[in-house]
Order: sequence, then structure tokens, then C-alpha cells
Amino acid sequence: MAAVKELQVNGARRAVEADPERTLLSVLRDDLDLTGSKYGCGEGRCGACTVLIEGKPTRSCVTPAASARGKRILTIEGLEKGGRLHPLQQAFLDAGAMQCGYCTAGMILAGVGLLAKNADPSAADVARALDGNICRCGTYARIRAAIHTAAQV
Repeated sequence: MAAVKELQVNGARRAVEADPERTLLSVLRDDLDLTGSKYGCGEGRCGACTVLIEGKPTRSCVTPAASARGKRILTIEGLEKGGRLHPLQQAFLDAGAMQCGYCTAGMILAGVGLLAKNADPSAADVARALDGNICRCGTYARIRAAIHTAAQV
């Protein structure tokens, strides 16, 4: 398979030179210096590496870079627009939904993916969307509250 030469990240085409089997997470962090997505488990189970690909929450630690070629990739760095935080980022701040911050990018992107599909999610919808995203600090109640707050905006 041919090397990955370009990815569409956060609305811009970005030149890369990456082996197609490298993980998307490693290309984002090491080649493009987009370090918001975190390496957690390396098995796609904790959600710290979540990005949106074509609007769908995706575990970038188990996604080959080649599978993202030609698709829209959104990382936490791409949410802020014109100096303004995304409503869910602001809701996380307002709700105190971050403690150590390690899970935050993945949680926010999972929430953004949910809100793009469902502007008024139920508690069960939020729980399903966050299933598999682990917060080691246990701020789940504040994270869920932030998603519901952002849904109102």
C-alpha cells in the first residue's frame, strides 16, 4: 500500500509522509503536532484518542492512517473557531468536567459526534455515546451535565 502523503485535518489539507499502517494517532501527534488526542490503552478501549472521521467518533490509536486518507478528520484542536470555544468545550469548563484532562479531548469529541446527530440527547443517548470513554478521575456526572448544557446552546 502506498504511503500516506496527505490528510484532511481540521478543515485543511496537511502534507505528511507516513507508512499507511501507522496509526492515525501517531501521525496526528508525531507528524502534525496535534497532541490533544492522547495515547491511553493503545487498544481502542479507553477513548482518550477519539477523533471524528467524517463526523463519526473513531479511536485513532487503532485506525491505520491509510483508512483516513481522503476523509475529513476533526481533532480537538479544530473545534475552536475564531477564538471562540465550541459550545461543548465551554460547557466542560463551566461544569468543571475536567480534572486531570487526559480524557477530555476524547470525551468532547464523542459528545460533539453525538450532538451533531442528536441535538437533544436523552441520558441514555449520552451514556451510549460515551460508552468506552474512560475518565480515570470519575467526573462522569459533570461530563454528562456538560453535554446536556451544550445541547441547549
